[in-house]
Amino acid sequence: MNLKEITRVLQEMFNKELTEGKKRHIVFWYDEEGEFTNEIDELALDGVRIWRLTEKNYFATKYELEKVDLNSHFLIYAAMPKPTPRENWLIDVLKYSTEFSTDRTTVIMRNLGIKEDSLRPVFKKYTKFFKSNERTARFEALNIKNYTEEIVDLAVLSVLCKVNKCSLEEVLKALFKELLQEERKLWEAIEKYGDTNAFWNLVEKYYGYNLSDKSLEKLFIFFIVTSLSETLQAPIPEAWKNYISSERTNCVVFMDHFMNRVVDKEHYDQLAVVFEEKMNVKSYIKEWDINDFLQCDLFPIFDETIIERLAAQVSGGVEEFEQQTAVILARRTLHWYSQFKEEYEALYWAIQLLKKYNDIGKNIKRDSTYNMLQRYVTDYYEIDKAYRKFYSAFDRAQYKDRLESVQEYIENTYTNGYLDDLAIHWSNSVEDELLNGWRIDGIEQQTDFYRTFIQPHLSKDERVFVIISDALRYEAAKELCDQLNIERKASTEITFMQGVIPSFTKLGMASLLPHKNIELDEQMNVIVNGINSLTTANREKILLQYHPDAIAVQYDDIVDMNRKKFRELFSGKKLIYIYHNQIDAKGDHAATEREVFQAVDETIEELKQLINQLVNDLSATNIYITADHGFIYKRGRLQERDKISAKVDNANADNRRFIITNKTEHIEGTLTFTMKNLFGKDNVRYVIVPRGTNRFKKQGAGANYVHGGVMPQEIVIPVIKFKNDRSKSEKNAVRKVEVRLTNISRKITNMITYLEFFQTEKVEDKKIPLRLKLYFIDEEGNRISNENIIIADSQSANPAHRTYREKFVLRNMQYDKTKKYYLILEDEEEEMVYEKIPFIIDLAF
Repeated sequence: MNLKEITRVLQEMFNKELTEGKKRHIVFWYDEEGEFTNEIDELALDGVRIWRLTEKNYFATKYELEKVDLNSHFLIYAAMPKPTPRENWLIDVLKYSTEFSTDRTTVIMRNLGIKEDSLRPVFKKYTKFFKSNERTARFEALNIKNYTEEIVDLAVLSVLCKVNKCSLEEVLKALFKELLQEERKLWEAIEKYGDTNAFWNLVEKYYGYNLSDKSLEKLFIFFIVTSLSETLQAPIPEAWKNYISSERTNCVVFMDHFMNRVVDKEHYDQLAVVFEEKMNVKSYIKEWDINDFLQCDLFPIFDETIIERLAAQVSGGVEEFEQQTAVILARRTLHWYSQFKEEYEALYWAIQLLKKYNDIGKNIKRDSTYNMLQRYVTDYYEIDKAYRKFYSAFDRAQYKDRLESVQEYIENTYTNGYLDDLAIHWSNSVEDELLNGWRIDGIEQQTDFYRTFIQPHLSKDERVFVIISDALRYEAAKELCDQLNIERKASTEITFMQGVIPSFTKLGMASLLPHKNIELDEQMNVIVNGINSLTTANREKILLQYHPDAIAVQYDDIVDMNRKKFRELFSGKKLIYIYHNQIDAKGDHAATEREVFQAVDETIEELKQLINQLVNDLSATNIYITADHGFIYKRGRLQERDKISAKVDNANADNRRFIITNKTEHIEGTLTFTMKNLFGKDNVRYVIVPRGTNRFKKQGAGANYVHGGVMPQEIVIPVIKFKNDRSKSEKNAVRKVEVRLTNISRKITNMITYLEFFQTEKVEDKKIPLRLKLYFIDEEGNRISNENIIIADSQSANPAHRTYREKFVLRNMQYDKTKKYYLILEDEEEEMVYEKIPFIIDLAF
């Protein structure tokens, strides 16, 4: 600094407002090199006395300041080094004064408000660092309250690693992320402007790294092995033993934060793949049992191996369903589950299918058609659901090759086991009871839908909505009903009807309309009350015969309507039929039939959105969801034995699953029904269907998805009765189950502690799962532990099955037993604190 600049800075210091009761400014200037001894008297400072301090006039100086002149501003200039506090006779005056220096270290310390001379060496060490105004500004921006030598080292590292807070954890994460790049710019900056020894000393102090090889790669392996040693139940490989830290808890907490923080997760995942190969984890995992690494989630190979082994068990006929399911459920809360979610879901539903088939499918017996349908809607449908859910997940899975053996096993079990068994017994019962009339006593008929469900509402002048989703079979409708029950404040229940045959769209749609008579003309058009029921416009005409305020619309025509148009369209309407077609639109075309299960998933979501729109925009109260028919779908390639050759002269209609004719035909492997129940006693038509799930031989592709026959999957027609609840009653309110900490003590005395939580009620109608994230924080909100996940979704009535025991690892640091620390239970879905529980942490070191 030149004399002019010095004069300016000093004058600014003396012009500052006096605070804290001070009456004047006293500024000390220790010029260690005596650079300004000759110029000091040339300083022109307004209203300031300049006083030279020497080693021989301490007393005179003190006397002048405290006895002679009590009002003047003073600049105390000393052409000598600043004495230590013990040797400084003016230390008391210095304490309430200000210090000026042309030495950069002192300037920096002064700007930071640091008066402790003991910190001068550490700041001097970083002279090169502080030459940059940008680095200096970022250092100041860390807003450090209490400086120590360690804090200064850490702050410099934080700035050089471009992290926004003074944190060794953040410094390490930044350096580890750089391992993914060819250049090591951050580490080079530490070598150039920082202190690598300070870095390694800090790492050794807080994380126990004391290996002679000071490399970031070895350090990352050190963290991995230490963290792995906490969850691996098998012995740590000999080659890894030197990498286990004495500061295990800090390493575990660090890795947990690195893996699970949103801003770091992607980088960690990339590093895990790289180091999994470097550490040759694949060779070690071959020797371990699944239970040895069930809770390990540092590497993706743990999940890959679990999936492969479960797949081998499932396809190998190992019937340990409970244990296999438990393995999958245990992985849900761990790091890599989201990446392998589809594979796990496919395995889960494969296991559920096999378990259900093992429980009930193998015991399918011939019974009355009434009893068999009742059994279908209470039990058998779950096998169809599991099959669909398996393929939905399988089709989304990224690594299908791991599941090919499972797919083959499931296909064989479903097709050659369940479907064949059901087909044989059901067809025999149908043949005995229904050939002379397609009606099962005690079962609601599809042709009576309007009279049974809709007319009573109109009789009471209530508005009613009917949603007809083409090919929404019972098992899919049951899933929709279950979801509506847990997402809406409403009364939702499902029942079923016996569908008409043949079970195809024209006839099913006509049966759901109000009617006096249904006819089939020569062109196979279905005529209702003299009107062709094929088009939406004609269906509206039929509805208007029964109610003047009726309307029929297609879902595709209203789905994109704004609220105003939507409300205008239905204004004043009392009877509303809405036609939705997603499943049949995909399934009935060879090019898209493989997407039929995806179409079911989309249908469920679209119908939920439609119901929300009807309730929110139209205040709908009474809504019915039903279908024209169901369907049969199996993914495997059809064999010749699945097909029947049938030639009927002058057939009225010819389909893969039915033939309509004017005369009875006796074809092996088929059933023939009169259609008098539908068309009246003067009917002269018959319908011929294959027994079971067989198809009539037809040219062309597209035989895996079919309907038209009499299998339960085709003719069990769901009816969902949805009644919106706008009352203040809590009866139909949806709420999440509660989870409570059961430990009585709120005191922690170990760095590794276990806490127990209890799901107070089982998941059932109107009580939905709760997903919680659990961790400890200090009073400032800093996380001091690992993170645990609880998925409270148990449906068990047994309290033991609703208990969760979680392991918490605290960071090894100084805890103050007079302060509060908090266990945070965070609702992940709502992104809010579910509960905040105060704890005392009293650790004996």
